[in-house]
Amino acid sequence: MQPHESSLRSYLRNVFPSLPDIDDLVQESYARLIRAREAGRVSYAKAFLFTTARNAALDFIRRRKVVAIDGVADLEELPVIEERANVTEAINRQQELELLAEAVRALPQRCCQVMTLRLLYGMPQKEIAAELRISEHTVKAQLAKGMRRCAEYLAARGLP
Repeated sequence: MQPHESSLRSYLRNVFPSLPDIDDLVQESYARLIRAREAGRVSYAKAFLFTTARNAALDFIRRRKVVAIDGVADLEELPVIEERANVTEAINRQQELELLAEAVRALPQRCCQVMTLRLLYGMPQKEIAAELRISEHTVKAQLAKGMRRCAEYLAARGLP
């Protein structure tokens, strides 16, 4: 975990510049990583650490937001938002993401690992190569293969 601390702090400062205390997030991320590692759920420590830190930061931001609730004399004065279209779009996006997840799981193991690290954790090719102990060229080739196979999988199910 120690080799990643400076890059984790930089990442958090760049992505979440409004956060007042990065130390708390780093500590929380380490604690979550240790608990997950003890449970045997961690395959890629760096990817897990960065994703956990991002999630902890988002949790902090959500908790920090304060919503003022004022009494409304007349409910008809409230603006009406067309929620049906938003719900339909959200359901469509969720179904598409589930299909994409199925497509990635159907890939060969190495290709699936590379695609997961790239798509889910947002890791750059160089870090993926270091994490999996393969060449950057292999990462690039596996990404191309994975993208092509995922596109074919989705096209076979009627998605562009």
